[in-house]
Order: sequence, then C-alpha cells, then structure tokens
Amino acid sequence: MLFLVTGIILVLTGGLVSVIFWVPRVINRQRLKELLGSRYPLVYLVYSANGPILFLAGILLLMKHFAIH
Repeated sequence: MLFLVTGIILVLTGGLVSVIFWVPRVINRQRLKELLGSRYPLVYLVYSANGPILFLAGILLLMKHFAIH
C-alpha cells in the first residue's frame, strides 16, 4: 500500500512539474533569465530533479507494488 500511495504522489508531482515547466506562459523564462543571470542553468537542474526524475521514481514504485501482488 505504501508503494502504491507514494508512487501515485510522485507520478502526479513529477507530471505536474513537467507540465508547468514546459507549458508557455506558466513560467516566464525571460524574466527568470533576467533575475538569475549566469545562474539560469540551475533552473534546468531543479526541473530535472523535480520533474522527470520524480515521475520515473513514481513509475518504478508503482511497478514494484504491482509486481508484489
């Protein structure tokens, strides 16, 4: 049960972060470039840590849950 709930939460969170990051006008990237300057590439690091990686971790947990049953 823990794998199922945690997997669902991670899949939803990772998917939401991915959608928010890639849909235009949700995040103003030009403004981020102005604010962060040379640190702007860190945005992609934060995105990759919180988008696809969370999504994949959730998928793996869901696969583990369904392999048990």
